[in-house]
Amino acid sequence: MFETLTKAPGDKILALMGEYAADPRPTKIDLGVGVYKDEKGVTAVMSAVRKAEQRILENEKTKTYLGIAGNKGYGAAVLDLALADSVDRSRVRIAQAPGGTGSLWVLMQLVNRAKPGTTVWVSDPTWPNHNPIAENSGLKVKTYPYFDTETRGVKFADMLATLDKLGKDDVVLLHGCCHNPTGANLANDQWDQVAASLAKTGALPFIDLAYLGFGDGLLEDAYGTRKVISSVPEALIAFSGSKNFGLYRERVGAAILVARDAAQADVTNSQLLNIIRGAYSQPPDHGAEIIRTILEDAELRAEWETELNAMRGRMIRLREKLSEAIRQKSNSEDFDFIADHRGMFSLLGLPNETVEHLKAANGVYMIGDSRINVAGIPEDRIGDLADAMLAAIK
Repeated sequence: MFETLTKAPGDKILALMGEYAADPRPTKIDLGVGVYKDEKGVTAVMSAVRKAEQRILENEKTKTYLGIAGNKGYGAAVLDLALADSVDRSRVRIAQAPGGTGSLWVLMQLVNRAKPGTTVWVSDPTWPNHNPIAENSGLKVKTYPYFDTETRGVKFADMLATLDKLGKDDVVLLHGCCHNPTGANLANDQWDQVAASLAKTGALPFIDLAYLGFGDGLLEDAYGTRKVISSVPEALIAFSGSKNFGLYRERVGAAILVARDAAQADVTNSQLLNIIRGAYSQPPDHGAEIIRTILEDAELRAEWETELNAMRGRMIRLREKLSEAIRQKSNSEDFDFIADHRGMFSLLGLPNETVEHLKAANGVYMIGDSRINVAGIPEDRIGDLADAMLAAIK
């Protein structure tokens, strides 16, 4: 049986993590792996999460199955957090899924069940896992213009021109905020135009909402998602609680569908749940119960929002300090875009040989396409990082 197989390509990010771990240099800097790190370089457990877990430990009375759709209180809390009153809830259904990745997989399976071989349009570039999830679900993948390698901003006119040519059998995958890998995001007026385009063409919006609250704030980051779903008859949303609640290993996400009416929502949701039943059957509860506990309790929610604000503020501060250090040392504005980007990532636009040089000469680790995780920047070493980058690009 297995003699027919050849070795699958390794994951580049996991390989980079291994290289970093094996590097003995005490001055090494990890800008690769996509997790939030505090000032000590640790992905710490949020205090609101610890308190929620303690409550769960003390009050939990059963370990029985949740049901295919998962923790219903969690689902309701996530809809309030992400969508608020932007859409009639009778048209909305939600199912808990294992992480944002699991949510994407479930929803792409749903798309292929509805219209096999549908084309999903993804941004150029996009998160590397989007393409294999879509292709493994039986979908076709094409790209729309997004990142301008000259300005390090969004190539919006080209993006919109492509979206305007799509039709009702197309799916458009959008990053709800904090674009991964580039860090370049749509402004509100650009979201307005994207929503209008989707309403006009009938293309189905599919929003990956993985970093809510990591950009400019919970309300601000939700603008694009809420604008789009309030403008179209149908939409899909993959939500992740990994980043904003620091629950990476708990794998807690949600697959959300918006249908034309309640009847269509029920039918579509039955297919969504059927897909889940035939895969992992039912989701785990712990991470979802943590989020439900936090969002339903005013005190815990306030504590969580304070922590989230501090995390976001730290990333913005690191962005501003790095861009300022480079500007002062080079007398150039070439890297000012780092301060303008939002979320954990920025795409620096460096060639692969420069990335490899930074790793070999300075112990600065980043993804081969020069995506950096700004949360991994040691604040007391920003000057060193600026010096290394400028030396490498001479």
